[in-house]
Amino acid sequence: MPTTAAIVLAAGLGTRMRSGRAKVLHEVAGRTLLGHILTVLGDLSLHQVVVVVGHQGDEVAAEARRVAGDDVTIVEQVEQRGTGHAVLTALPFVAEGVDRVLVLPGDTPLVTAEVLASLVASTSSAGALLTTHLDDPTGYGRLLRDHDGRAIQIVEHGDATDDQRLVGEVNAGMYLVARDLLAAAVESLDDGNAQGELYLTDLVGHAARAGNHLEAVVVDPQPVLGINDRAQLAEAGAILNRRHLERLMRDGVTVVDPATTRVDVTVSCEPDSTLLPGTLLQGTTTVAAGATVGPYSHLVDTSVGADAVVRFAVTQGAVIGALATVGPYTYLRPGTVLGRGAKAGGFVEMKQADVGDGSKVPHLSYIGDATIGRDVNVGAGTVTCNYDGFNKHRTEIGDGAFIGSDTMLVAPVTIGAGAVTAAGSAIAHDVPDDALAIERSPQVTKEGWAADRRERTDG
Repeated sequence: MPTTAAIVLAAGLGTRMRSGRAKVLHEVAGRTLLGHILTVLGDLSLHQVVVVVGHQGDEVAAEARRVAGDDVTIVEQVEQRGTGHAVLTALPFVAEGVDRVLVLPGDTPLVTAEVLASLVASTSSAGALLTTHLDDPTGYGRLLRDHDGRAIQIVEHGDATDDQRLVGEVNAGMYLVARDLLAAAVESLDDGNAQGELYLTDLVGHAARAGNHLEAVVVDPQPVLGINDRAQLAEAGAILNRRHLERLMRDGVTVVDPATTRVDVTVSCEPDSTLLPGTLLQGTTTVAAGATVGPYSHLVDTSVGADAVVRFAVTQGAVIGALATVGPYTYLRPGTVLGRGAKAGGFVEMKQADVGDGSKVPHLSYIGDATIGRDVNVGAGTVTCNYDGFNKHRTEIGDGAFIGSDTMLVAPVTIGAGAVTAAGSAIAHDVPDDALAIERSPQVTKEGWAADRRERTDG
């Protein structure tokens, strides 16, 4: 098989995005636009991947390396003079021994490995390009064919005649070209067009005039749609979400209402897990077999263990153990770890909290910077007072302890194994194992005071 390298065009700003951020750095369905392309290319076993950067080049290069690793080749296009100029800039950095070059834009997150594989599989000695048919091809370059059906030219919309604009077959912007042919074509480009740029599309005409017609591989429109504005970004997100949910459902995941469920492509769910309506899963979230997430839960970078239940909750950077329960109306912040069968109940917030197996924080509590042992019960209204205005301090609670309702644990403080704190106490000193700690002001009761007050008020 010929040796193939890829050149990804990622130098543009994308003015129609109306953003100060380079277009390829915009995110959709859990990855940047560039991240989607590089992930797909990673499935093709290419010899080399070259990314051409320009606007916000350092940030784009960093994203390329994050996704594709340090082996990716970064080339800077200092002056953006069009797609042809970008390829001209990149070609000297393509490794020796590469026979063919796959060229594609960095703003097509819907393209699949199967579509690109159909292009790479072309047996044409010159190469191939992807085209598609659109009902409304406005703005796209039209592919012109000769009487034998061979590709002879791509005419950009701004340069096309009225008759040429009637053509419905358009260029998808993805090419596989013999290296020598590509080099000769881009070196011969000129900017005599409506945009005053060096068009890569002119390589089709160059090849045809030399008797090296590129094979036109026609594909469905959806996988090759590019992103030019926020509306198209949202449309792509909906498509990627639908694809991912369908894949999950075929693999044994129950998605009760796909219309209200959003799951990033970076999220994995095991068979027999269930996603209820209103669920949003993002980042590196994983959901194990038998777990149920939702309704109306938002999980980011969270691990959900087998047979756990998470409902009406927001979590970020949390680990939820097997058989644990979370919710309703619960907020688990980064660093929270719930052990097997643990509970974070209604209106509970946790941060940097390690909750042991079988322990329960059922309701109305804040647990921050704390370690809770096994089989601990934390009563309603408990607060770990972890911040003194300058530093955060930890609370340690031993196995089997019982924390009474409305206990203020003033950190740093340790509650021993099996110890009990009385309801309404403010505990600022360590409590030994199996001890009872009570901190309350003496209760004062004044008989008849309320009746006297009412009389004075009425009078």
